Amino acid sequence: MRIIDVDCSSPLYGRVKSGDSVVAVNNQSVMDPIDFRFKTSEEQVTIRFISQSGSEYEYDFNDYVASELGLTFEEPKIRTCNCNCIFCFVQQQPKGMRQSLYVKDEDYRLSFTHGNFITLSNMSDDDFERIVQQRLSPLYISVHTTDDELRRQMLRNSKLAPLLPRLKFLTDNRITLHTQVVLCPGVNDGEHLENTINDLANLHPGVASLAMVPVGLTRYRDKLPDISPYTHLKANEILDQLHSFQRRFLSQIDTRFVWPADEFYVLANQLFPKRCEYEDMPQFENGIGMAREAITMFNRRKRYLDRLKSRKRVIFLTGKSAFPFLSKYVGEYVTQRLGLSLDIHPVRNRFWGNNVTVSGLLTGEDLLREVSSCRDQFDSIVLPPNCLNNDDLFLDNLTLEQFCHRIDKPVLVGKYNIFATIKEAFV
Repeated sequence: MRIIDVDCSSPLYGRVKSGDSVVAVNNQSVMDPIDFRFKTSEEQVTIRFISQSGSEYEYDFNDYVASELGLTFEEPKIRTCNCNCIFCFVQQQPKGMRQSLYVKDEDYRLSFTHGNFITLSNMSDDDFERIVQQRLSPLYISVHTTDDELRRQMLRNSKLAPLLPRLKFLTDNRITLHTQVVLCPGVNDGEHLENTINDLANLHPGVASLAMVPVGLTRYRDKLPDISPYTHLKANEILDQLHSFQRRFLSQIDTRFVWPADEFYVLANQLFPKRCEYEDMPQFENGIGMAREAITMFNRRKRYLDRLKSRKRVIFLTGKSAFPFLSKYVGEYVTQRLGLSLDIHPVRNRFWGNNVTVSGLLTGEDLLREVSSCRDQFDSIVLPPNCLNNDDLFLDNLTLEQFCHRIDKPVLVGKYNIFATIKEAFV
């Protein structure tokens, strides 16, 4: 396990160099940074290193935890998925996009550290034992259906092991699971969905939550099965079904347990539930409750904008799914109450197609195309906070610097805190 940095506060600083590797802790080999943290949690630890020249050396430690050793390791190779799901978003990509879009992640370590969803399809018995031994909890599991035959068809992997015994092994060993179902109309909804929800609820509290997410469909599906998107009518039917389950579970197990994604409320043109009805937001990073949280936080602080005065004309770009609630709760207040010039503008996703409506999947070129036609009508632009990665790169590899140069207008990358974004935009 190669070291890429040694912090200057580390007791190993000056003795261990970048490029050296950890080979063992207490004579046990080390697989990855998680394994290193686990094995260095003993009171007395001997770490064996190997230098770049090939010579081995050791250091002993008493009562040190891994973080105090100040070592940064090279990221381990990511385990990838060996399924070929009928709804796989990775396979719905053209060439030339951001490299991360082509990674079919199926790594239980990233599920533990980052909340990535996995299918449990690329794991050995040793992996399951390690999860239990090292308490890698919670994990995030893509279920899709608990009918094993249907699951094999949806994931297009005939070798998938039965799912429920694996989930039960983890929950019996006190590993908490957050699960999700990607709903495909006419495939895993209806009776299949009823059975899936009941099967997973029977494993509560080990299975702590279940998210329902509508299938994401791009226009690049030439080699994938035909799947229809959810319509307004179907979204309302799904919400009625899930709300009925929520009421039952709240009475029986003291939690609503199953959570519809925000997109279903947008498609159905229904109001988002109250903030308290999301309980402790168990599936927030999965897009469940994000809209309500944004609205609630803005409503709590918006009165502090009352003294804000500006002649600046601001265009606020967003995806089509977020536009209705941003327009209603933010746009109307800022323009009618404060008298400021704010145009909240939904951007059509020409690149992936009209069925893709979230702001996080807007490309730089689509955003540019939208504002170029009306560039004389605004003084500055606010971009969605999730359309850029940490390197300021759009999904189509356009850089933020290139975007700013081509539009030649002030550009602000918004925050999830809408109050702070509005305040900064009109300064």
